[in-house]
Amino acid sequence: MSELIEHQGLSENEAAERLKKEGPNELPSQKKQSVLAILFNVIKEPMLLLLIVTGVIYAFLGELKDALMLSTFVFVIIGITFYQERRTERTLEALRDLSSPRALVIRDGAQKRIAGREVVRGDLIVLREGDRVPADAEVLSCSNLSADESLLTGEAFAVIKSDRDQVYSGTLIVQGHGLATVTATGLRSELGKIGRSLEQIHEENTLLQKETGKIVRNFTIAGIILCLLVAVIYTLNRGNWLQGFLAGLTLSMAMLPEEFPVVLLIFLTLGAWRISKSQVLTRNKPAIETLGAATCLCVDKTGTLTMNRMKLAALLSDNTYLSVEDQISLPEASHDVLEYGILASQKDPFDPIEKEVRRLGELYLSGTEHIHNNWQLVKEYTLSKQLLALSHVWESPDKQNYIIAAKGAPEAIADLCHFDRTKNEELTKKVEQMSKHGLRVLGVAKAVFIKTDLPPQQHDFAFEFIGLLGFIDPVRPGVPDSVKEAHAAGLRVIMITGDYPGTAQFIARQIGLKEPENIITGPELETLDEKQLAHRIKTVNVFARVVPEQKLLIVKALKANHEVVAMTGDGVNDAPALKAAHIGIAMGERGTDVAREASDLVLLNDDFSSIVAAVRLGRRIFENLKKAISYIFSVHVPIAGMSLLPVLFQLPIVLLPAHIAFLELVIDPACSTVFEAEPEEKHIMKRPPRKLNEPLFSRRAFMMSLLQGLSVLAVVFFIFIWGLYIGKGEAEARTLAFTSLVFANLMLIFTNLSWTQNVFRIVRAGNRALWFVTAGTMTALILVLYLPVLRDLFHFQFMHLDDLTISLVGGIVSLAWFEGLKSLGKYSA
Repeated sequence: MSELIEHQGLSENEAAERLKKEGPNELPSQKKQSVLAILFNVIKEPMLLLLIVTGVIYAFLGELKDALMLSTFVFVIIGITFYQERRTERTLEALRDLSSPRALVIRDGAQKRIAGREVVRGDLIVLREGDRVPADAEVLSCSNLSADESLLTGEAFAVIKSDRDQVYSGTLIVQGHGLATVTATGLRSELGKIGRSLEQIHEENTLLQKETGKIVRNFTIAGIILCLLVAVIYTLNRGNWLQGFLAGLTLSMAMLPEEFPVVLLIFLTLGAWRISKSQVLTRNKPAIETLGAATCLCVDKTGTLTMNRMKLAALLSDNTYLSVEDQISLPEASHDVLEYGILASQKDPFDPIEKEVRRLGELYLSGTEHIHNNWQLVKEYTLSKQLLALSHVWESPDKQNYIIAAKGAPEAIADLCHFDRTKNEELTKKVEQMSKHGLRVLGVAKAVFIKTDLPPQQHDFAFEFIGLLGFIDPVRPGVPDSVKEAHAAGLRVIMITGDYPGTAQFIARQIGLKEPENIITGPELETLDEKQLAHRIKTVNVFARVVPEQKLLIVKALKANHEVVAMTGDGVNDAPALKAAHIGIAMGERGTDVAREASDLVLLNDDFSSIVAAVRLGRRIFENLKKAISYIFSVHVPIAGMSLLPVLFQLPIVLLPAHIAFLELVIDPACSTVFEAEPEEKHIMKRPPRKLNEPLFSRRAFMMSLLQGLSVLAVVFFIFIWGLYIGKGEAEARTLAFTSLVFANLMLIFTNLSWTQNVFRIVRAGNRALWFVTAGTMTALILVLYLPVLRDLFHFQFMHLDDLTISLVGGIVSLAWFEGLKSLGKYSA
């Protein structure tokens, strides 16, 4: 225990050994699917059920070869679909691991942020306001610590914690900070004992899921009606009701777009995984849909646009401004402001500003009487909404008096020092001068108090103003380019900061924000009503001296102007704004669990450039999904047509169930893998955002897909009729039509991969999945055409080179008009 109190914690080896022995700190997941569950879900797919029914009918008719072939197709389709489902499930598992709560622990004497599941018994954890407690633990030391334990007790009131008290897994730290040692993890925690899940996520269907469900429903109804109609017509014309039923089943298989929901699931799941590669974790899938429609990015300055690596650049004391850079030593007059800046900070700080103050203190004051490592901290007065300053009360060496050090916003320190109007104006001028150089300014004050009972608030001390500390936070590399890219994509970038206007404008100019001189401050924001703010915000991209609660006002004003808002946040008070925004983005490195739980996305590296990269990926995912859906619809038109037309015109049947199954083996991986893997269009970030309620399958896309499908149907049906007309037999004409349909299907894939680039550029784009599908399709086609056993099973005839050429040319010609439209620039997404 003494080792823990000295802030050493466990060693990495000890932690690894306990993790292996006691297991991860997690409760059993209710969302994982077992292999058998996935297999069951695959088998109950309508297409497979239709194939099984058709195979049974063939067996009943004595056509054992056809029945056996259909059974083979069933197993192949089950294998492919099962592989895709397992891949999706593994991706979801990986995303769940990423989204597990984070914990700040001390190991080997150093603070380290780890996944909550990696916390072990004996770990020393740092508790901060807004964090979820990762495991049951005993408090070792704390300051103003209280926890919301309503998850366990149902009581809404926060519970005040003292040294040696217990904090429980899943509860929320609502105030203060502290250190605790873990006593129980996982199922051994109080949360685990009562069997409650830490997080219950009830997912509802997204807009895309609802839209695709509607399409599938309509097609299914149409398929059932046409199935019955074809069966009746076939029976009346040819007198064989069982063959008529088979023809109807074939048409149903051709009509059923069962790929829609599968494609949507794969796109959104793999899309979330792709976005996570850009250091952005997706917590809610609808955010992927919304990303491409975002029109406004509201971002915090500190840590998102800047490095959050505060460097103490200047000191002001006794009206003397001193640049710290390249100073070998500090003049004695500057020692006090640094000394009391250290006393107003944590002994072992986590905050970057406090770390920098202590670093400079050790550099310039080490070995002097200004460093007080032996002083005893008696009390902390924490920062509050009413007073943006904190104070530390120290016991003096003579044990007679208390020494109080305060630091905070300059106006708050001025308030503590009871400045009059003249002094306030002088201080404001100094602060504004420093902020114009991009410095974040803090004031420092000191007081002495006779050793009696301490007062309840900081105002009761007689503070004396010492000076100002000026920090600079460098802009992150790549942010100016990302801001430029966002502007080119039609996105507004709004910077929100608690810093002074001068600092905010300095950073705004550095990163290239539009109209940086136009600014609204927090106090001004309070004076504006909703209509006034909605009007002003149309031209304002910089907000300064803003407190977290005011972010909600900014979000509401932007939404009133019909903007689609993405908002970043990291603190407890940011949660309402994150919830209100269309896309809430929490910080992963420094954000609280409350902010993460209120968000849709989590920025794992807190970098603005990752947000812009996520927007680009969001646009790519939605656009590729549109292309995949258009392809699915267009390819089903000729398949359904070639199943229906021969029945209506009393011609030989062209497509049998085996042929439909063969085509499905091409369609499924094409629409789910090839289109998902296609890189974004060249100018995807040069276009304005799409409308939020823009349908996935618009009337324009429907008409274009229908035209594509009808043109393929016309060419394939013409080739079939021509084959019969010149005296080719039924099997030979079927072979000719089927091969043409396969080539046209491949052409549909190639041409729909881009609605702006011609097919030759698509070929050079380097989509590996495209070539795998193409090679697999051509190999399978060659086998069924030229391997006698398979050729007989498919009811084909040997195909000569001239016939193969006719089919290839027919497939290309069927969509040449669309390539012409693209080259003329007459069609785009």
